[in-house]
Amino acid sequence: MKKILVLFIFFIFQNIMNAQINELGVFIGGSNFIGDVGKTNYISPNEPAIGILYKWNKSPRHAYRFSYMQSNITGNDLDSEIPGRQQRGIKFKNNIKEFSAGLEFNFFDFNLHESLIKKISPYVYSGLSYFVYDELFVVNGETKKDFTSSTFAIPMIVGVKSNILKNFVLGIEVGARYTFTDNLDGSNPKNENLEPLKFGNINSNDWYVFTGFTLTYTFTEKPCYCAD
Repeated sequence: MKKILVLFIFFIFQNIMNAQINELGVFIGGSNFIGDVGKTNYISPNEPAIGILYKWNKSPRHAYRFSYMQSNITGNDLDSEIPGRQQRGIKFKNNIKEFSAGLEFNFFDFNLHESLIKKISPYVYSGLSYFVYDELFVVNGETKKDFTSSTFAIPMIVGVKSNILKNFVLGIEVGARYTFTDNLDGSNPKNENLEPLKFGNINSNDWYVFTGFTLTYTFTEKPCYCAD
């Protein structure tokens, strides 16, 4: 995990040295889980989430984006509106540490060289995420940890952003992650010895969602978007 974080930071600073417009900032918000335990609301943050992000704006319409996010995700059947889940009464807590890289697309021109002109634009982002989590299992109604694992996810983010001050961009976004695991909640453990403990829909993978604000500081070494 430490090696991945070091490589991630090194890659960011390598791009900063050669990039046209850079953004470096933070994400602050919340997270929620969608799976076989707890509520089924798509956007319902119930745990705090934080992160750091870097953007390399290649043009006023698109940027390469890299981020690290982390949060606990939780679920409690007693919070669900589904009677069967309420009767079952399972709850869980997991921890997500996510690295993501991909492309952010602006619907309107967002030229950061024009720092004195107010701009606003909706945007979308997608790419590939890699995250670390705990493999869980449920026995006698109690959720326990088996081991630490990792897998990939597909992030799908929509948001709106504006340059609120010179060199500062504020955004609000909602980002769902479709994961390549069905066991963030302990319903489908990988361990073959725990196969009798499986429950729920084992043919549908889990999702988690980050909702919140981004605040980035912009800086550049070049006066315009131009070819090297």
